[in-house]
Amino acid sequence: MSELIPVNIVIGDRTYRIKTNPQDEEVIRRTVKTINDKIIEYKSQFAGQDMQDYIAMVIIWYATQAAEQQKLGSNQVEFIELLKKLEGLMDKHL
Repeated sequence: MSELIPVNIVIGDRTYRIKTNPQDEEVIRRTVKTINDKIIEYKSQFAGQDMQDYIAMVIIWYATQAAEQQKLGSNQVEFIELLKKLEGLMDKHL
């Protein structure tokens, strides 16, 4: 079992100290970069909001992305099952 390491991250001009597995640090940093990039994007599109509004918008965007990925994943499973059935039918006829 690996030791947790402290990681400082900045989201929306606030610093947070979290502990994570060393192998997860890079993924966390890329995720934080994506979040901050999206905050900047929303700041340029919706001027005049406060940081909490931008963070809420990013949370909604991120959750929607995750739901879409989950839906695509289930569609892929169905597609693979159909391909297996088709392969089975083809094997019977060869």
